[in-house]
Amino acid sequence: MISSDSLSRPDPIAYLDQVAASAAGRGYKQQVLELLDLQRGQTVLDLGCGPGTDLAAMAAAVAPTGQVIGIDRDPAMIAEARSRLAGQPLIEVRSGDVHALPLEESVVDRARTDRALQHVADPAQVLAEFRRVARPGGRIVMAEPDWEGLLIDSPQPAMSRGLSRFLVAEMVRNATIGRSLARLCVEAGLMVRTVATVAPVFRDFTTADQVFGLRRNVVRAIDAGYLEPEAEGWLEGLGSQPFLASTLLFLVAADVPG
Repeated sequence: MISSDSLSRPDPIAYLDQVAASAAGRGYKQQVLELLDLQRGQTVLDLGCGPGTDLAAMAAAVAPTGQVIGIDRDPAMIAEARSRLAGQPLIEVRSGDVHALPLEESVVDRARTDRALQHVADPAQVLAEFRRVARPGGRIVMAEPDWEGLLIDSPQPAMSRGLSRFLVAEMVRNATIGRSLARLCVEAGLMVRTVATVAPVFRDFTTADQVFGLRRNVVRAIDAGYLEPEAEGWLEGLGSQPFLASTLLFLVAADVPG
């Protein structure tokens, strides 16, 4: 039986910190930073900056004359980011909606999203807003998942497929956004520069449970009818045998013409 403690929603700031500190998190975040190709003096925008995890690294890349602006709509995230980055004059954290950015036209050189577009109401509008605030030649780099790409090794593969169907249908607003990024960029008038995928592998059940909320989401999937009740025993069994899970993350870089 899955314990009630494992079903509680984790603190969102602690969760984001945990993902960023993992080997998989460090790896893809470094790739995003390289794709941004930041230069001294540029203005960089972090769309959905959360607790400010990545702002300092970008500020270091555009120093001493550049600027980094983090945008988020969650007051707790904004407060945490401002607290963590107090005393860094190149960084500003603003409250705002990524669908209607609190910025003038043509003021940004670079922008990024990190697992943010999967949650927004209208990804196309967010890209349109980037196009509005970006200078000619500006670039956006996006790291976004495709939750149909969640794979869990098991002698009962139907269980893993049922969990993936539940996540896609019920839990994540734009669950397959990763595969759509290149098309959405073209529709927004951007030039797609690169499309790549990252598929981090997790061989420790506890880490995978922390990142994917396996116990919590299996119970939800049972309640919603995507899995049978025996899925609880299936999941607990995974923790007592050699474990492997992977997921699919798309990294897309696109430029503003000109």
